[in-house]
Amino acid sequence: MQYKFYNFAANLSHVILKLIIMDIINTELPGLKIIVPKVFGDARGYFFESYNENVMAGAGIKIVFRQDNQSFSKYGVIRGLHFQLNPYSQTKLIRVLEGTIYDVVLDLRKGSPTFGKWFGLELSAENKRQVYIPQGFAHGFSVLSEQTIILYKCDNFYHPQSEGGVLFNDPALGIDWKIDAGKAIISDKDKMLPTFDRVETNFDYHA
Repeated sequence: MQYKFYNFAANLSHVILKLIIMDIINTELPGLKIIVPKVFGDARGYFFESYNENVMAGAGIKIVFRQDNQSFSKYGVIRGLHFQLNPYSQTKLIRVLEGTIYDVVLDLRKGSPTFGKWFGLELSAENKRQVYIPQGFAHGFSVLSEQTIILYKCDNFYHPQSEGGVLFNDPALGIDWKIDAGKAIISDKDKMLPTFDRVETNFDYHA
């Protein structure tokens, strides 16, 4: 019995240690979370865990990520708002390796108390914050620094036939991308996306 008690105490200490490795913060959009890692720095540099499956599971995030993507963009680029329809919808975990972006997430889940609402925050290599985006959201970002490199994990593979999107400058959404209109760089494809009231989705909200 003493051995089992000691083993339990050791496991408990391990769990407590893991819980302080990162803070997982809820947002006003249900399911959307901000992840703030604990950074250990000294004269040599720094170390932090950017992803820990056990910690995520303890916060209710039980996802198997299947694909990592990396993108490079210059100042003024606006990408989005993008999504993939079910059954190829993607959960994403976004972080910035270089530079700064303004990250925007739009709730497309029918029945959600925040359906049609958006949330934005700055992600940077300096603040090391990440955003966890469940399935059923559209995602986009603008580049605020001279250049940026973004890494994001996905729980489903890219499926071009299931691609969808919402127009980045839809007046009904009123998103401030923090880029002067004359300096914005947008792809022709993104300029042709439908407004929110005309977009077709198949996402349902599950509390």
